[in-house]
Amino acid sequence: MADTNNSTANNLEAAFGGESMANRKYLFFADVAKKLGNSELSKLFRETAAQETEHAFAHFRLLYPELDITDPDSLSEEQKKTVLGRCLELAIEGETYEYTTMYPGFEAQARRDLDSQAEAEFAEQTVESKEHAGLFRRAAHNFGLLTPIEHHHADRYNAALQALEGGGAVGLAAEPIAGQWICKVCSMIYDPEAGDPDSGIAPGTPFEAIPDDWVCPICGARKSSFVPYRPVDLNAS
Repeated sequence: MADTNNSTANNLEAAFGGESMANRKYLFFADVAKKLGNSELSKLFRETAAQETEHAFAHFRLLYPELDITDPDSLSEEQKKTVLGRCLELAIEGETYEYTTMYPGFEAQARRDLDSQAEAEFAEQTVESKEHAGLFRRAAHNFGLLTPIEHHHADRYNAALQALEGGGAVGLAAEPIAGQWICKVCSMIYDPEAGDPDSGIAPGTPFEAIPDDWVCPICGARKSSFVPYRPVDLNAS
């Protein structure tokens, strides 16, 4: 990301905000024109809104060059997850600012100005922004859960490839990893050290102590769908 203490970076932020606001404003104008029966003017506003979006994207790419993806096929799965994780970080940051600082401040000012309609609008937006931040945090959490799943899948594929090439039989270790359980539906691995805080399961909670109505945070499978996790063992019979 560009240095936010740099004047040009600040100008890019302002330009991005201005172009983004113009896009939504013109879409609003397009809707007004459509309701009033002026389809040509509505079309003009929509076309201009699309152009403003491209301007905003250009500014944003300069602010966050790590998100400017020109050749997605050249990226590894880990690199793709890193990029998506960065998008989620920025989304969480923005929504958190909105519900902790921006909208509560606006709501308070509207209350002082005796503008009850604006106050109610800002209060509603505070709640929605908090919900959005929660959704993005959940998505980020799920990305973290997917990493050991993909590792498990990769191990199984590597073992199968070696077996195919005459490197031994494919199987699972005789003993499970202490405390870890795996979902038979999606391969999500429950680690008691991490728990599942988003579902109310504190870190350090053994699988046996999880309530029976708990479900897999990835696929929604019931607790009964989990079995003790045994990693791949190439030499298992």
